[in-house]
Amino acid sequence: MRPEVPEPQSDSDDPTAAPQKADASCPPWALRDYAVLADGERGALVDPRGRIVWLCAPAWQSDAVFSALIGGRGHFAVEPADHWNVWGGSYEEGTLVRVSRWVTPDCVIECRDALAMPASPDRVLLMRRMRVRRGATRLRTSLDPRPGFGAHRMRDPRLRDGVWSAEAEGLHVRLVGAPAASWDPEFGLRGEFRLGEGEQRDLVLEIATARQTRRLDAGELWQATEHAWRAAVPDCSALAAPRDARHAYAVLRGLTSSAGGMVAAATTSLPERANTGRNYDYRFAWLRDQCYAGLAMAAHGPHELLDSAVRFTAERILADGDRTRPVYTVSGDPVPEERTLRLPGYPGGSDRIGNRAGRQFQLDTFGEALQLFAAAADHDRLTGDAQSAAAVAVDAVERNWTRDDAGLWELENRWWTHSRLCVVGGLRRIAGVLPRRDGRRCTELADAVLAETRRRCLHPDGHWRRTSDDDGPEAALLVAMARGCPAPDDPSSAITRDRIEEQLSQDGYLYRFDQPDAPLGEAEGAFLLCGFAMALATHRLGDRTGAFRWFERTRAACGPSGLFAEEYDVRQRQLRGNLPQAFVHALLLECAVRLQRS
Repeated sequence: MRPEVPEPQSDSDDPTAAPQKADASCPPWALRDYAVLADGERGALVDPRGRIVWLCAPAWQSDAVFSALIGGRGHFAVEPADHWNVWGGSYEEGTLVRVSRWVTPDCVIECRDALAMPASPDRVLLMRRMRVRRGATRLRTSLDPRPGFGAHRMRDPRLRDGVWSAEAEGLHVRLVGAPAASWDPEFGLRGEFRLGEGEQRDLVLEIATARQTRRLDAGELWQATEHAWRAAVPDCSALAAPRDARHAYAVLRGLTSSAGGMVAAATTSLPERANTGRNYDYRFAWLRDQCYAGLAMAAHGPHELLDSAVRFTAERILADGDRTRPVYTVSGDPVPEERTLRLPGYPGGSDRIGNRAGRQFQLDTFGEALQLFAAAADHDRLTGDAQSAAAVAVDAVERNWTRDDAGLWELENRWWTHSRLCVVGGLRRIAGVLPRRDGRRCTELADAVLAETRRRCLHPDGHWRRTSDDDGPEAALLVAMARGCPAPDDPSSAITRDRIEEQLSQDGYLYRFDQPDAPLGEAEGAFLLCGFAMALATHRLGDRTGAFRWFERTRAACGPSGLFAEEYDVRQRQLRGNLPQAFVHALLLECAVRLQRS
């Protein structure tokens, strides 16, 4: 999604310091093999062996405590001592509770993992419940928290009343469930325990910004977490692909903080294409992604995530007006500048944190916000602040729609067609919500923007150009088309959709645009957002069968955990980029709603 940029320079306090060595105990796996745990305030990645190899604490944008995923130190493992085993796993439906499973020659072992909910912004609770289904086994555990992306070791480890504790860099760690383990100054906590058939062992890890004294009761924590997930994910049995739809709800809930911000993904620097410099930090909240999620919820019915999206988006627009940025931290603060760490990075990737998109102007952000506010109004969920924010957004569009902007793909500033069609769609939808005079103003402004966009960007052959000076096919146009701009009966809609399919699709998957330096599939992976947008646009044009074909093909591009990244390497059948990618799950959900309700 993000453009290629020169590699940022490290701002390490000691530029002469040697880079960290990768944690050899946690080798990397293909991205499709990882699972994600999330509670709204942060996310953890679990590798196929059951090791937690990524966790930022206490918040999404905080430094990682476990950074083995990108070559740093720090992990939390519980696994069979017998290395001759096969593994697998799945999520409990409608949750981000992950159940890993190992089969050895003599036994079957399960590990139930979750981040406890309801979550606190300043306190992480990671629960791991080990159970032997058949036979008996010996299990090994290792815990090596390393704050600062692996730069710091925990200090003053101590065992009291069966609870291990330690602290470093403003973080306080407690672990229950491993009283027989021992602390190694170099490798952290290590130990073994045995379980017989039918036995289980609970481990609870707490990482907090202040020393805690509350008892860590695994049973109570599991009960509260199960209740929270039941309340968060609605019934989807009437939708297309109901299990995947519920999983999309769970992912979006897991990525959305109590402050309302939804991160684009749980990770940073996972490569879109190996060794090309296209590695970005997605642990921030893009307003556009937030709107996609809210629109998906609104298509299905009222939901707390719709309210969160409306609240967070309205707050940002009211605070910043014309200077609204496309991306913020989940608490609404500015995104930090890009910098690199002294880590090896995930293979083919890098160790980049921060994101330069926080300084860009993206006109379509206002259009998506207006679409969101109008959808909320349809469910009587438009707050007073959101209505005020809609008026501010209309003013911003009126003053800025002729400006060049970075567009959906965050490329160079140009007169992007998608950006203009997006605000036209947003203005027309909100026109029916705002008071009469304001509504007429929105309609007049929409007509003016569309007329000028037609003059500049509609090709004589009837298809929409990428920009006023670029005739190339552009899959971003499908997003505006899916929202009804241009209208389905406008001849340019079908002509443009067909041209995009003809020139940007391969093997049933869709790419963003023609890359100047390589054929489709070599320059980058298929873009999964575009595949689902094609399904929605095809459906709006009246071809339900064709829409289902695009939907089913695109939703096949996930890993065994059912998680989608931003891109899919069609030839190698591998995920590319950060995961789980929120806007892909959002459009999957919207497709599941709209296609079934035809």
